[in-house]
Amino acid sequence: MKPLLLLDVDGPLNPYAALSLRRVPRGYREHAMRPTGWTAGPALPVLLNPEHGDELLTLTDRYELAWASTWMGEANEWIGPHLGLPPLPYVDWPAVPALPGDGTYWKTRHVVAYAAGRAFAWVDDEITDLDRAWVAEHHPGRALLRRVDPRIGLAHEDFDALAGWV
Repeated sequence: MKPLLLLDVDGPLNPYAALSLRRVPRGYREHAMRPTGWTAGPALPVLLNPEHGDELLTLTDRYELAWASTWMGEANEWIGPHLGLPPLPYVDWPAVPALPGDGTYWKTRHVVAYAAGRAFAWVDDEITDLDRAWVAEHHPGRALLRRVDPRIGLAHEDFDALAGWV
């Protein structure tokens, strides 16, 4: 069974923090989106690099892709088509996630539960060393937790690390 590649949207695929710097990184296009819950005010600006879709698709011979984003299934409607990705399964987060209280990211326990012992790589902009330590202690399989800078998004080094890890 292939390892999972769990993809966060905001940060890795949508370098949202670049907008606060008033710049769109090279290769990215800005899209105006209105996912569920985004009903008031202007549309949500989302930066996406269509080359990331090709990069991710080249990894599908080694990984099973899945969304690990609060966009959940809506990533298949709003994000995937702009990247040329097929519909992907997704981590179904609780409606009101509990904060762990130990400094780990609220997604971490859910990601490990979703993986259910399978090897996985997870890209997210909120991962810390506390999350890596928690996963090492509580997940029986191999795991790569790759933090991505939300001002930059996924870079060639990230794709190289993902390809090399598996």
